[in-house]
Parts: sequence; structure tokens; C-alpha cells
Amino acid sequence: MDSKKSPNKDKPVKGVSRRTFAKRALQAGLGAGAVATGLSSAFTGNSTQFYDEYDYVIVGSGAGGGPLAANLARAGFRVLVLEAGANDPSDDTHNIPAWHPFASEDRKLSWDFFVKHYADLNQQKLDGKFVPGKGILYPRAATIGGCTTHHALITVYPHNNDFDRIAESTGDNSWESWNMRRYFQRIERCQYVSRPVFSNPSRHGFDGWLPTNRGNPALLLEDPAILKIVKASLAKYGLEGAIEQIIKGNLNLDINHWDVANGQEGPFIAPMAADSRSRRSGVREHLLDTQAVYPNLLHIRTNALATRVLFEGNTAVGVEFLDGASLYKADPYYDESGSAGTLRQVRASREVILSGGAFNSPQLLKLSGVGPAHELRDHGIDPVVDLPGVGENLQDRYEVGVVSEMTEDLSLLKDCTWGAEGDPCLNRYRYGWLNKGPYSGNGPVLSLVKRSKPDLEDPDLFIFGVPSDFHGYFPGYSEALRNYKDRFSWIVLKGHTNNTAGRVTLRSSDPRDTPDINFHYFGEGNDASGDDLQAVVEGVKISRDIMSGPVVSKHVSRELLPGADVQSDQQIGDFVKNQSWGHHASCSNKMGPASDPMAVVDSKFRVHGTNNLRVVDASVFPRIPGFFIVVPVYMISEKASDDIIATATGQSA
Repeated sequence: MDSKKSPNKDKPVKGVSRRTFAKRALQAGLGAGAVATGLSSAFTGNSTQFYDEYDYVIVGSGAGGGPLAANLARAGFRVLVLEAGANDPSDDTHNIPAWHPFASEDRKLSWDFFVKHYADLNQQKLDGKFVPGKGILYPRAATIGGCTTHHALITVYPHNNDFDRIAESTGDNSWESWNMRRYFQRIERCQYVSRPVFSNPSRHGFDGWLPTNRGNPALLLEDPAILKIVKASLAKYGLEGAIEQIIKGNLNLDINHWDVANGQEGPFIAPMAADSRSRRSGVREHLLDTQAVYPNLLHIRTNALATRVLFEGNTAVGVEFLDGASLYKADPYYDESGSAGTLRQVRASREVILSGGAFNSPQLLKLSGVGPAHELRDHGIDPVVDLPGVGENLQDRYEVGVVSEMTEDLSLLKDCTWGAEGDPCLNRYRYGWLNKGPYSGNGPVLSLVKRSKPDLEDPDLFIFGVPSDFHGYFPGYSEALRNYKDRFSWIVLKGHTNNTAGRVTLRSSDPRDTPDINFHYFGEGNDASGDDLQAVVEGVKISRDIMSGPVVSKHVSRELLPGADVQSDQQIGDFVKNQSWGHHASCSNKMGPASDPMAVVDSKFRVHGTNNLRVVDASVFPRIPGFFIVVPVYMISEKASDDIIATATGQSA
């Protein structure tokens, strides 16, 4: 695993097509055997000598690539992580759980994609979140840790069937749910359940890199309106008198207990990825901690936009990338007239692994000549492997907000000024001891897990209440937190969606361009039965029923969304079709056997038709798993680590 060090000549490029990129690379002497070294590291401020060649080059440092890189380095391999974003210093916006909406609009961390829910522009314009000329905002993060640096910290285990179906479709029993649970146990450092002395029926983990905690339920006592909402929700499950036991910690409502993964319904309290000090903690911290311990094995190169995988025949041998800040057009600081960066290449002696997520991994595969041959040729890209499934099968959840205006500001938030000078809630968060106040939680006060129809194998509705006005993503959406303290929202999330008709296609051969992303919602998709739509309608009705009850309604001034004029199932359905959103994009490089013409990777994450190339991120799932995507991605990152190390050492995973 030794690698040599040597400098290479760098040549700036600007405003060029894929063929011109390749031509200039050759003119600069940057062929497949070229090297990339010698710039100071952007992530520490200290000089780091990059190598000509690594054992593994990983594109992306998020939920898929970050844990994988750490594991490979800890196993003794030399690893380079290429991260297109910068490594901005940690601050309150990133660390404070309740401030995650601000983190998702932090320009230093953001890649702002604008997507289509529909090909029909007239239908798309009915969404109040639509931005003319752009589409619907889909926030992504570009920094060390990827989207785990700005997500809402919700940490929920998927259903066992999500993995058992993969085992069945691929014939690989290592995907069976019983085995997959050990990867969750490996990553989790559970801090809200006592470590068992003997048996561990919950199958929680207690020694992993991902701390999981709960918001303080005693905060419910500080807000009479929220307390009544929670009590009314519990009453739906015959738990009217349970609130005292929840506050005392005697009733856990643990959604990540092993038994729940078999399809239990009920009220739950969703854990969050925060440490014992109520600070966001996850991939970024794990990756940087690993780099500090193994500085010669793990290198992280920020401001490095991957432009293509380098092939010799069908074998991946390295990655070409642009060195420079804000080079991708989703970056808020992208400047069309600015520097286009410096073209570089780096070799991988063992494997190249793509972990760019459901938008960027299919884009990079296509830019590299792996994808539908007709689409590649349309953009002047010579096909290496004709894989028609690349960019197809794109999936997401459907979500809508049922938003109520309360009769007065919620007591829990009325004094909070969200970081303004003298903010009493911030002072409490920083200096509180047993109870650090509302900023110590990520928002949800209770979550309801239900089946929209009784005959479903697994629950498909996750309905959670937040003391906020949240009805989706649009530029400036996080300011609602500052502006409204008299709002309460039930977020209806439809899991296990049936629609698989989304697509990620190239706009051009310029790697700085964003791809064209269309989810083809509802009637444009392939859910012919309309079950997705009816499930969300049912979730809206459940949420309304709680807020209109005799106890809670006394605290409600009016319903803002869907609104009093939306009553019939047809009207609710139209509201759902017009206003739904999602933020768990996945499945655009689906896993499956080589006999499946639309499969992109096999059960070991290897790209069909290639050698030494894998994809490890949310794009590989055949069907979107569970309710929240991040835990399943962490788990497959751990599984891929075992598979890759087994390949390297000649063992079986």
C-alpha cells in the first residue's frame, strides 16, 4: 500500500465541453497515468502532501463516503476523499439541533438544486414553492460530511423488509435484516437507553461513532398548548395517561428498538444525531477524528469537483477533478465569469468509489461514459459501458405540512430570538445543565407511525409534530422560524412510496452543470393505483383530527394549510398534488443482478460491466427504505466497507 509522491503540472481550464476537457488534459500531459499532488490542504490550514496514487479514491464525504473512508483508513489502506465543497469551521448554525433549518440555507455549506416535480409546467406552477425559471428548491450540502451537516438530525431505523427484499432480489443473504442490524449496532452510540448488562433485546449499539439522543421531554411542561397536542395524539393509541411516564423517562416509545423494525405502529419519540452536550455529531466529526489519528492514510481534499472516472478499458484507474472553490453551478457562490479551476487527476491502485448521492453519482457515471449510450452520445460522450439504468428509478418520499396558527405565541418559543444579541434561549442552551431548553432539540415533539391501509405489510405514514411553520423548501423558508412563534405543523411523510418514475439526466457534458432532475409526481409517475396520493390524504385527515379535537382546538386560531376551504377528499388530494415535497432522493443507480437490464450495481456495490468501480450512497437502493434515508445509508456504508476489505484481503465478507 505504499505510494510515491511527485508533483504534476497543472493547467487551468474554462468554459469547455467534455471533449475539450479530455483534449486539454492530454495536451497538458494528464493521461491516465498522470499524478496529482502538492497543494496545501483546505481542511486543516496545514500543508498536506497529496500522493500520486492511493489505494482508494472516494468521491464524496457524506453519509455513504464518509464512514467508508474512515473504515478503509482504519484498516490500513491509503484513502483520498474528494469533496467538492469547502470545510467551513463548525459554528452554532451547524451545531445547534434546533437551528438545522438555518444550516440548510447556510450559503457556505449549500448546493441549491432546483428540481421538477412534474414535466407539466402548468401543474408545477400550482405549487406555492415554485420559483419561476428554476423549479423547486432541493437543498443539498457540499462540505465535509455532506448533507449530514445540515439535515434535521432525525435518526430512524428502517423496516426489516427493506433489507430482506434486497436479499431476495439479489440472492445475497448477507442483506438479510437480521445480519444488517449488526451494522446499525456498529455505528450507534446510544445515549438514551441504558447499556444492557447481559442480553440486548433492543439490539441498540453503544460503542459506535454516531451518538443518538432524545430531546428533553420535560420541555413539554413549559408549553400548555403543545402538551395538550401530545396528550391528544397519545389518546389515539389509548395512552391518555402516559405523559407523566414519558416525562419521567419510564415510557421510552423507542422507535429504533429491534421489535419495531418488524412493522409496529404507534406513537414514538424519534432520536436525533446529537452528543451528550446536545450538539450535532456525525459523519463530519467521525471523518475528521479518523484523519487526525491516521494522517498518512486518510487525506481529504476539499474544493475538488470530480469531473469523470478515468478508465483503462473497462477498469477504473482514477479520477479527474477540478481544483477550486465554488465550481459547481448549484453553489450559491458560483461565478460564471470566475475561475474554472485547475484540472487534475489522481490514480487509484485498488478501486474508485462514488458516493456523491442520488443526483451527482449518476451524473458522474454518465460524464465518465457509463450510462444509457444514446444519452451519452447526444452529449458527445463516448460510452464505456451502456447501462440504461443509470439515472432511472429515482424515488423520494412525499411530504406535506398541516399548519395551524395558534391563539398566541407558543410558550416554549416566545422568548427565543434565534441568535440575536442577548438571546435567552441561546444562553440557556449554552449554560443550562439538566435542561438546555428548546434549542437542544431538533423540533419533533412526537411522531405517529401508521398504516394508511390495514393490509399493508409495513406502516407507510410517519406523522410528526413540530412547533413551527413548515410546509416545504423554498428560498428563505428558514426565516419562518424567526417570524412566527404561533405556529404548529404536523408533517405527513409517506414512506415506501410506489412511484419509481423519477429520472436524473444530463443537461450538458460540462461537469459544472447540474443535471436535470424530474421526480414525475403522482399522475405523471407509475403508481397506477394512486395509493401514494390516498395515503397522504389519510395522513392529512389524521393530523386535522388531532388539531380539531375539543381540548386542542381551544388553542387553535385557524388552519393555514390546507385551509378551511379544503374539505373533501378530492380537495385534499388536489392540495397534496400541488404542495407536496421531498428531500430523501434515492434509488437512481439501483442494485440488482446482471440479468436485470436496469440494474446499475450488484449486491457488492460493483458497477455492472466495469472493474474496480463501486457506488456507495443512497442511489443504490432498489426501493426507498423506511421513513428517513440517512440510517440506511450509514448501514450500507458499513456493509460496503466489509465487502471492499474482503475483496482486498481475499476473504469473504
